[in-house]
Amino acid sequence: MAFTCIALAAVSATSVMAQSGAPIKILVGYAPGGSTDVIARHLALGLQQELGRPVIVENRPGAGGQIAAQVLKAAKPDGQTLFLSNSHTVAMIPLTVLNPGFDTAKDFAPVGLVAVNPDVFVINPAVVGNPAAGLREFAQWAKANPGKGNVGVPAPASAPDFAVDVVSKALGSDLKSVPYRGDSPVAQDLMGGQIPAGIGSVGAMLPHAKTGKIRIVAVNGTTRLPLLPDVPTYAELGIKGYEEVIFTAMFAPAGTPAALLQSYNAAISKLVKSPDFADKLSGLGITPLASTPAELEARVSHTHEAWTRMVKNAGYQPQ
Repeated sequence: MAFTCIALAAVSATSVMAQSGAPIKILVGYAPGGSTDVIARHLALGLQQELGRPVIVENRPGAGGQIAAQVLKAAKPDGQTLFLSNSHTVAMIPLTVLNPGFDTAKDFAPVGLVAVNPDVFVINPAVVGNPAAGLREFAQWAKANPGKGNVGVPAPASAPDFAVDVVSKALGSDLKSVPYRGDSPVAQDLMGGQIPAGIGSVGAMLPHAKTGKIRIVAVNGTTRLPLLPDVPTYAELGIKGYEEVIFTAMFAPAGTPAALLQSYNAAISKLVKSPDFADKLSGLGITPLASTPAELEARVSHTHEAWTRMVKNAGYQPQ
C-alpha cells in the first residue's frame, strides 16, 4: 500500500511538471566555454527536444564546482534544477575541503552518467633531451636532475595533483606537482618549455601533441584509448593507484521523485548514446557513457574510495 502511494505520488509529480512546462535549469560549476559547460549546452538542446520543455544552462563558477553544488543542495526537489558535475566536485572536494557545504551521498540524487574524460601524462622531449622518451625515461631524467622534475597540473588538490605523487613514488623519481588554473595553461607552458611535463585532458593536450613538440606518454584508466592506441596506461607501466577516470554526470537534489529521475535518465541516456552527441564530444577528447542512477551511485562511491587512498598516501590534510 505504501509503495503504491509513493509510486502514484511520483507519477503525479511527473504529470504536473509536464503540464506546467516549467523550465529545467542545469547548473554548471565552471565558466562558459569549458568542457563541462559545452557538454551541458549540448545536453540542454537535446533534452529540450526530448522532454518538450525549456532547458537552460546556469553557470555558477567557483571553487571547483563547490558553489554550484551548494546551490543544488538548496534547490527544491521538484525536478526543475539539475547539476552537471565532474567527479572532482562530487568525489574529490569532500576529501580535500574541511567544510564543502554539501554531502554528495546525502544531498544529491544520481540521475546518470554522461561521459568519461581520461587525462594524459605529457612531456616535452626537447627539455628532457630525448625525442623518444616515455614516462620511465622522464622519471629517470628527473632523478638525475634534482629540482627539474616539475609536472604541471590543472588545479591544486585535484586527482592529477595527487597523481604526480603516485607516479613519483612508483618510479622512484623526484617529481614535483605545479598547480595551474586549468589544463590549457599547462599545455601552453609545456609547448614553451617552461615545464618539462604535465597532466591534462586529452582535449587540451592532443592538438599540441600532433605538432610533435610535446609527447603523450601515459593515460589513466584500465584500458588504452581508441584515440591513442599506442599510449600505455599507467598500469601497463607498473604504476598502480591512478586508475579512476574523471567522469561527468547529472545529479538532482535529494528527494526528487523517482519517476522524474527515471524520466530524465531515459532522456539523457538516449542523447548520450546518439552518434550526434558522440561527434560533438569527440573534438573535446571526451567519451560519452550512459548509466542508470544506481550505476552512477556505485561509480561515485568507488571513485571516492580510490581517491581517499590516493589523498591519504600523499599525506594531504583537508583545508
